[in-house]
Amino acid sequence: MYLNKAFLYGNLVRDPELKALPSGIKVTNFSLATNRTYKDKDGNKKETTEYHNVVAFGKQAELIEQYLKKGRGIFVEGRLQTRSWDDKATNTKKYRTEVIVENFQFGPSGAPSTGGGTYTPSQTEGGPSSASNKADKIDTIEYPTEEINPEDIPF
Repeated sequence: MYLNKAFLYGNLVRDPELKALPSGIKVTNFSLATNRTYKDKDGNKKETTEYHNVVAFGKQAELIEQYLKKGRGIFVEGRLQTRSWDDKATNTKKYRTEVIVENFQFGPSGAPSTGGGTYTPSQTEGGPSSASNKADKIDTIEYPTEEINPEDIPF
């Protein structure tokens, strides 16, 4: 059995960018910063930051672009995907590893909140899921029916 799953909780480094593929499917990309705090061998507290490239498609892309801005927290569940292309300027092959969003949950907004909303592609247009709703359904992922060509991605 193989497993390709990523769980990230962090803050947006910049505002999401919403674009459309030639097929009409909406796509947004954004960077997510995650922090790690640890103690070094001398007992000093250290913190490191990792930056992750994240891509969402369809309704998820629209919601993320509409409601999230730089600095806002988000929990992302997805899969890792590496795409490659030939850079004509340097005549070299370039690679980019991204987290493709399967589910996400908004983080706190800074204002008093009820815990943020969750969006999964299997939900109806009714909004964030509730705990009782989630227990009654099994989440499924609806992928685009056609193959997405990396050459069609506009960024």
